[in-house]
Amino acid sequence: MTATFSNPLADTPGSQPGSPSPPGRADLAADLSASLTVFLIALPLSLGIALATGAPLQAGLVAAAAGGLVAGYFGGAPLQVSGPAAGLTVVTAELIQRYGWRTTCAITVLAGCCQLGLAALRTARSALMVSPAIVHGMLAGIGVTIALAQLHIVLGGTPQSSALANVRELPSQLADIHPTALGISALTLLLLIAWPRLPGRAGRALRKVPAALAAVGTATAVAAVAGLRLPRVDLPSWRSHALPELPEGPVLGLIAAVLTITLVGSVESLLSSVATDKLIASERPTGSRPPRADLDRELRGQGAANIVSGALGGLPITGVAVRSVANVKSGAMSRKSAMLHGFWVVLAAGLLVPVLDLIPLAALAALVMAVGVQMVSITHMRTVTRHREIAVYATTIAAVVLGGVLEGVGVGIAVAVALALHRLARTRITLDERDGVHHLAVRGQLTFLAVPRLSRALAQIPHKGHVVVELGGSFMDHAAHETLHDWQESHLAHGGSLEVNGPPAEPGARAVPASRTASASGSGHHCCRPWTPWKNHCDHQPTGDRTHPEAAPVPSAPADAGRAGAVTDRHPAGEGAGVAAAPRSRGASRLASGITAFQRDTAPHVRDELARLAREGQRPSQLFLTCADSRLVTSMITASGPGDLFTVRNVGNLVPLPGAETGDDSVAAAIEYAVDVLRVDSITVCGHSGCGAMQALLDSAPGKPATPLGRWLRHGRPSLERMDSPHHAWARIAGRLPADAVEQLCLTNVVQQLEHLRAHESVARRLAEGTLELHGMYFHVGEAQAYLLSEGEDFFDCRVFDSVGRRA
Repeated sequence: MTATFSNPLADTPGSQPGSPSPPGRADLAADLSASLTVFLIALPLSLGIALATGAPLQAGLVAAAAGGLVAGYFGGAPLQVSGPAAGLTVVTAELIQRYGWRTTCAITVLAGCCQLGLAALRTARSALMVSPAIVHGMLAGIGVTIALAQLHIVLGGTPQSSALANVRELPSQLADIHPTALGISALTLLLLIAWPRLPGRAGRALRKVPAALAAVGTATAVAAVAGLRLPRVDLPSWRSHALPELPEGPVLGLIAAVLTITLVGSVESLLSSVATDKLIASERPTGSRPPRADLDRELRGQGAANIVSGALGGLPITGVAVRSVANVKSGAMSRKSAMLHGFWVVLAAGLLVPVLDLIPLAALAALVMAVGVQMVSITHMRTVTRHREIAVYATTIAAVVLGGVLEGVGVGIAVAVALALHRLARTRITLDERDGVHHLAVRGQLTFLAVPRLSRALAQIPHKGHVVVELGGSFMDHAAHETLHDWQESHLAHGGSLEVNGPPAEPGARAVPASRTASASGSGHHCCRPWTPWKNHCDHQPTGDRTHPEAAPVPSAPADAGRAGAVTDRHPAGEGAGVAAAPRSRGASRLASGITAFQRDTAPHVRDELARLAREGQRPSQLFLTCADSRLVTSMITASGPGDLFTVRNVGNLVPLPGAETGDDSVAAAIEYAVDVLRVDSITVCGHSGCGAMQALLDSAPGKPATPLGRWLRHGRPSLERMDSPHHAWARIAGRLPADAVEQLCLTNVVQQLEHLRAHESVARRLAEGTLELHGMYFHVGEAQAYLLSEGEDFFDCRVFDSVGRRA
């Protein structure tokens, strides 16, 4: 099999070596096994969701069958499983109460037609623009509503028509508990919690049975053996099954209902498709993956499935994350798995009716209540809190619980827009005087909303004084630009001087942290920008220690020392500025100059953020393991800032295997700390072109005296063996073969170190939990091009990102 680093700019599907072969008997056997697992999960959940909505119970089975057979065949996400989902429970229940079951079926058909229309307009991607905080808040609000309603059935009562009514009636329900129903519900919940944690060899065998099926099946068996008198599932004859009728009701209400089903169902299905793709990418090598989800085709499949389900008297359908995850983890290889699961549901609906009629409603209610509670995810709360969107999340939950799904989403969108406008308009303008110099600091975006406050502050500055203006935002609109420019011209005309740090050259442009010094005569120069030290400008200056090729000679006058526009070096030995430093102090001089530039140009822009990180501690999102090569500026090539990356650098970006003979445990310690303590979401191994460590590994010969470098590079020998192995073909990068053996070894080494990572106990555990991702990356120094690798066993695919960060 050929390892390939492909370039999407010239990517032609099916032309890559190593593309997946047509499914054979092994794939069919895997699909058959996975379909049975998904069926055993879907059967009790479909009945429970139908119970929660107040629909006929067989409507859940109709929806599960239609989701498997129709959405499975026509959908664009091969391993996604569709069916009745908890996300539409509240909406469907409201529609049934308002319009009746048969009109609700017609609304489901119309919603499917709308989904077909949206798919024809290719709008699937636009559905993902909804803020994740709104989506998570909507699902959490639905989960709260479901849990409150099913709690009444768990206690032996009947749910009310709304969440508030369920809360109001809860005290009276607690005073009238039915012990038998509560006991069966408690048994179901206990098994749901304990089943995945069964210990020992017998536990591993039992855990192959889905927890939902085990819990409901055990509760049913106990109730039947004990002869308990409880309300049970009652599947009426299919001959009396209700089919849709022409919608009756206010036109605007029916339109709102159709749009609600369309919006919620589409967003949930598309998000589930994306999540399924991510799960597949994290668990399977590229050669054994199905094609990526075609979101427009998936929307067409969901629309067709909703039309069929509604027409046959079934519940609305969406892609279901729980069943999709089970499908992937069970080894499904193609869409046949989802379709077979639908076929098993059809058989069960026809042959297992006597068995299904034994299930106590309390057991199903406990199962659905547990699903509702799980929809309020602690992980989602942490994520939205980290992105400062907890207000959107909490408001959406409250609005969904109090008003309904459509109202909740509308309120969430309004709050998200208001929060974005607030952040845009929140501008802090401060003016103070220090040592006779007036300092005007602007923090935030400078728009017309801040012009009145900016004008008041500028009016307080006396003429003929020296002013330092610090602009800390990244945007300035036309009104603010004119206000600042007019004041600047007036101040200079009256004999004053000023320094402006960070303004964009034109209104609407991004601000660059640069400084300008201006006087009444208009003379001045540009100082070093924060990124220029890595350009090695100092090596090209014959005299002085300039940090920019256009910088003026370093002034020697004490009056100019320390100004933002003057680049000065304070030499430890007390040499005068502008005099070339002695060779042994040149490094210290350059270091001092860099520190001075940082304090002057960059520190004002990052001080607030670093202060927050100092208070809250570091919470990086990923461990970034790369080479110690000086040409790799990790924060630059990943566009990251303080607190984003937990970076480990060593010669050759090596990851020693656990237990390997080495006197250095620093890499293993960093991995353990990042994974177990910092709880990073991903680990990236980044190699680069022209790696000296890989060249040394190629040049190494047995029998040479062991040096520290040689002992360390022993951890790279598996990469060398992998490259020389006949079982691993040379990789391709962006459609071409590597330029030489060094580049091939650099690429192979990234792949091999990812395998070494999996051998670490903490990494293997988090990967098994599905809470950690591994990524490979290759940076071509000469081309300034980053390649993001999707790692696998023998086949690799590289996606190239263009210079503005968009996927090419």
